[in-house]
Amino acid sequence: MIELIVESRCTACNTCVEVCPRDVLTPDEGGVPIIAYQTDCQTCFLCELYCRADAIYVHPDAGHAHPQDKATLEASGLLGEYRRNSGWDEWAEHKDLQNQHWRMEDVFRRARSS
Repeated sequence: MIELIVESRCTACNTCVEVCPRDVLTPDEGGVPIIAYQTDCQTCFLCELYCRADAIYVHPDAGHAHPQDKATLEASGLLGEYRRNSGWDEWAEHKDLQNQHWRMEDVFRRARSS
């Protein structure tokens, strides 16, 4: 379940808001994403995968909240660990090959042009 967004790391790109299939996140008045509906989180990790600023932490337990201390979490190195370990940014430098699994129209467009 999503537990924390570290405001000091967040760039307010709102990609996490766009990719969340359950609309758990929403931008606040300043445009910075906030966790609006934590219990709706299905622990898909998409927000954490797409956060290039490593500002989001999702706990693997989908059933219960596990409140996190921001300072402890930042010091632990867990922020961004899931994205790094998954190889998610393997093709980050290649615009046409970036991980866009949630944007199927791009996948179909690339397939048609092949």
